[in-house]
Amino acid sequence: MTPDYWQKASRALARGDRVMAALVKSYQGVSLVSRGDAFGTLARSIVGQQISVKAADAVWGRFSLAVGKVSPDSVLQVGANGLAGCGLSARKIEYVVDLARHFSEGRVEPARWAEMEDEAVIAVLTDVRGIGRWTAEMFLIFNLMRPDVFPLDDLGLQKAVFLNYFAGEKQPRRVLAEAGERWRPWRSVATWYLWRSLDPLPVEY
Repeated sequence: MTPDYWQKASRALARGDRVMAALVKSYQGVSLVSRGDAFGTLARSIVGQQISVKAADAVWGRFSLAVGKVSPDSVLQVGANGLAGCGLSARKIEYVVDLARHFSEGRVEPARWAEMEDEAVIAVLTDVRGIGRWTAEMFLIFNLMRPDVFPLDDLGLQKAVFLNYFAGEKQPRRVLAEAGERWRPWRSVATWYLWRSLDPLPVEY
């Protein structure tokens, strides 16, 4: 599933921004894609915390083999002991199992999120162990496909902005936030294109 706003957003970003114009041209026909699975997206985000995309893909592959069809029930059935050989740290195993419990017990209600503001969804998600603001923002982008999320703490985004707009020089968080203002109300789309400037392969959660 791709966002219905993608073409409109891409055209808007390309106007008056040479970096974005070049990226939009380079990645025509490619876009953000949602897997449509709330639990799987959040579990993938936890697995991917603080490791490279390549490492996260390898760990996710072993995780998927261990649990079979990835779902709250399958994770709870395998349990922490069954996940021990997947390459997940003990802390991440705790987080994934706790996430599965939240879903299984109805403490998170994905059906309500479509009607909630971004910050309200973030507040719900960060109540789950192991889900911080970055993970919640990845969920907003990759599952709910919200158009205007700007994950300031994402290292890839930071690097891409610094390389493309500041000749590779690191900037304070305030400057990064100000740079993002030029891309409202399409900051999720701008972030996706900036990620592509570092890694041509689209990331999916």
